[in-house]
Amino acid sequence: MSALTEFIEQTLISPRYLAGSGDPAWVIVPLRRACGWSTAGDPLVPRVILTSPDQLAQLRIAPDPDPAEPWWTLRHTHYGDQRAWEITFDAQAPVEIIAAVTAPAPPPTASSDACDPLRAAGWHAPRHHDGLTSPKAMTSPDGLARVDRIVDESGRSTGWIVETSVHHLPAIWRAYADGNTPSHVASAFFGALADTTPLIRHAHRVPSLAVTHGSTSTRQVSAESVACALRNRTTALAQRNPASSPLAPPAPPHAPTARRAR
Repeated sequence: MSALTEFIEQTLISPRYLAGSGDPAWVIVPLRRACGWSTAGDPLVPRVILTSPDQLAQLRIAPDPDPAEPWWTLRHTHYGDQRAWEITFDAQAPVEIIAAVTAPAPPPTASSDACDPLRAAGWHAPRHHDGLTSPKAMTSPDGLARVDRIVDESGRSTGWIVETSVHHLPAIWRAYADGNTPSHVASAFFGALADTTPLIRHAHRVPSLAVTHGSTSTRQVSAESVACALRNRTTALAQRNPASSPLAPPAPPHAPTARRAR
């Protein structure tokens, strides 16, 4: 390797929900280059709006000075039998988790529970139940992240609340998915949330809570490999889903054509 190769210090952070926001380009660039989403925005307003090629989905990034207000909003309009749905994320939600929601893996052929990835990662029911959320809530093994299913008086599901918090401190970030969110999208969200693979951040952009309540380690990597990471993700997404929107529900199977009796 050339002696002129530039190296950058990176920090690996786990659990990933403590890693902080990261670079929004991790979400925006693949949607534009691999999925054909168009970008609109006012140069005088700190806001970005991306729209899917089929005009069914919109991702809005609107930084808000109020930390309790969401920065990211993903909306999908009514389509076929699928009702309109929406997911929001606060500012400190890791972009890698948001990316999993904006470009989820294709839905499985068999129906599955959206919480299956949480159970597989060792998440469990919380010890305390507040009466406002479903007792089917799931908590991470370290107790720092929680997924609650919101239910109405009749027991009908009306959405999901995801929260990362440390003991009695204010929540680090929250996300909300309404009750119409497709199961495969919610599953992609929870799978990314529970994934034990560390997230990578610049050494000077590591949240303090990640150091005090998580696990961090540093490594030296070439600047070229850092630049390639986003390009490789974009290429992989383009190869997986070159034309259709990954958010659209799968088309129903075609019934076999009946043969005409002779």
